[in-house]
Amino acid sequence: MHAELTEDGFSVGRHRIARLMRENGLKALQKRRFKKTTDSHHGGPVAANLLAQDFFCTGPDQKWGADISYIWTNEGWLYLAIVLDLYSRRIVGWATSDWLKSNLAISALKRAIA
Repeated sequence: MHAELTEDGFSVGRHRIARLMRENGLKALQKRRFKKTTDSHHGGPVAANLLAQDFFCTGPDQKWGADISYIWTNEGWLYLAIVLDLYSRRIVGWATSDWLKSNLAISALKRAIA
């Protein structure tokens, strides 16, 4: 709203616009960029936590950790799966995809093993 009024030649502060909109019960519509990717209440099997929060190791390739993250881009969501060596803290495998499917994590793991 502030940008539109400024473009039209009005000299008005953005806090004033916010106050006037609030007083009149108006809210700006914002594009949502959050995407729910975790379903904690699924009926599928859950793997055991073999590390039990013990991340200490004495050499490389003893313990790996993995994670999947999602990144908003101009072309939509990009999913990134990584495998991390907990000793060196280096990424040993990674994969990207525009779909969040199991083959994304499998691709990252295959790269880590190779």
